[in-house]
Amino acid sequence: MLDRSSNFSPDAAGDPLSEMLRGLRLDGVDYGRCRLAEPWGTLFPEQEAARFHFISSGSGWLQTPSGDWLQLNAGDAALVPRGDGHVLTSRPDVVPVPFDRYGRREVCQGVFDVQCADACGGTVALTASMRFNIDRLHPVLQLMPETMLTSDLARNEPAIPHLLDAMAREVDLDRVGAGGILARLADVLMATMIRAWVEHGCGQTSGWIAAVRSPDIGRVLAAIHLEPDRDWTVGELARLMGASRSGFAERFARIVGETPARYVARVRMHQARLWLKDGMRVASVAEKLGYDAEASFSRAFKRIIGAPPSEFRRRSGDTMSSGPALLEA
Repeated sequence: MLDRSSNFSPDAAGDPLSEMLRGLRLDGVDYGRCRLAEPWGTLFPEQEAARFHFISSGSGWLQTPSGDWLQLNAGDAALVPRGDGHVLTSRPDVVPVPFDRYGRREVCQGVFDVQCADACGGTVALTASMRFNIDRLHPVLQLMPETMLTSDLARNEPAIPHLLDAMAREVDLDRVGAGGILARLADVLMATMIRAWVEHGCGQTSGWIAAVRSPDIGRVLAAIHLEPDRDWTVGELARLMGASRSGFAERFARIVGETPARYVARVRMHQARLWLKDGMRVASVAEKLGYDAEASFSRAFKRIIGAPPSEFRRRSGDTMSSGPALLEA
């Protein structure tokens, strides 16, 4: 995030997509290394964090959240960006076992061997839980497909197979510091996958994707997302685009699908959600967002998120801990 004193300017923005990706990062990653002997099948329940699966050797089948079956071979990987429930199995006819029934043994920081009964070979898979610094209601995650395959994205991003190979080597070597290196590789891999998806994997001509591709509106979106705690005015955003207030507001609403004020309010409240999930007090969040009164912030939060911030803060602990213990980020 840029500092308030940075005075974000159109000249400094550069490529809007690069600016958006610069603000995207992983806040937590845990890896499970699974050695699986056929037949095997694992049920991954819905969770807040994204899930990532990489088949290092052997093969498997992924049942997507919508029920479709996709075959994964050695070197293939899949990302379930919103953490929806899905199944990974050796064959579609195998009855899956919930993932939290498996034990685990830490082999190095952030990397665990998944203890699968009678599994001594066959398929080796790397499964990970990845928590972004944005939540599943963010425009990036909402517009993503429910499942993203690296085999599809690698056609336009030749770096993806090399990143996967580097991750696999780190897991296999069990070296000191592997967890930190894997986290950094995962950061680069996720940003690369998202960039490939935005640039090549979606043909939309309206909505958020079209806005990011548009140099003038994309520049505005980059500024908003890099400084989500800033109370942007329509006049400030119009100056970033180099247009009049009315011209900017009309073009923004036509391409993005909502008014600038509504979009800014949503981004600010999603940032508030992240702070509340991290345990920040409601009064502190209200102050960081520039509200004079906690009650005013609470009304705005409830209008956009659908629940008062105090209630959301109480529930957030249960939501974040609902996933299996192995993959808690």
